Amino acid sequence: MRYALALAAAVFAATGLAGTSQAQEDVSLGTGVLLRGLDKIDGDTTDLQIRNGEVARFGSLEIGLRDCRYPVGNPSGDAFASLTIQETDAGEQKVLFDGWMIASSPALNALDHFRYDIWVLRCTVPAGVQDPAQQTAPPPPGEDDLPPDSEAAPVD
Repeated sequence: MRYALALAAAVFAATGLAGTSQAQEDVSLGTGVLLRGLDKIDGDTTDLQIRNGEVARFGSLEIGLRDCRYPVGNPSGDAFASLTIQETDAGEQKVLFDGWMIASSPALNALDHFRYDIWVLRCTVPAGVQDPAQQTAPPPPGEDDLPPDSEAAPVD
């Protein structure tokens, strides 16, 4: 009986550890974040670009970015940003949000405010990093491949 329990515990521990390592994804650190802010009263949206370690204002909010991470090789992929959002009211600052926001799941860990919504769009990256979402595919083969001075043969 003890042997069976020990074996079961060893198998459980091994599968638990293996599952943990497989669930983790390799990430890169962006240089900043692109956020979108919504003023629910005015109906206006504003895109905010914030660099790591900096603070931006949106209405009465101050949004500070610690860092932004994204899947390796895919900056437009599932970005997640570590943010602190404070509201200045009558000279007094109140922390409204302090944590991670995830681009693909904005409602998972959201700012709860009667007037403003903030969500992550993507991380910003250094100029030399290729973004697969912004690469253009070559045009499909067809008549556009003909040299400019040639004419296509008529089709019967």
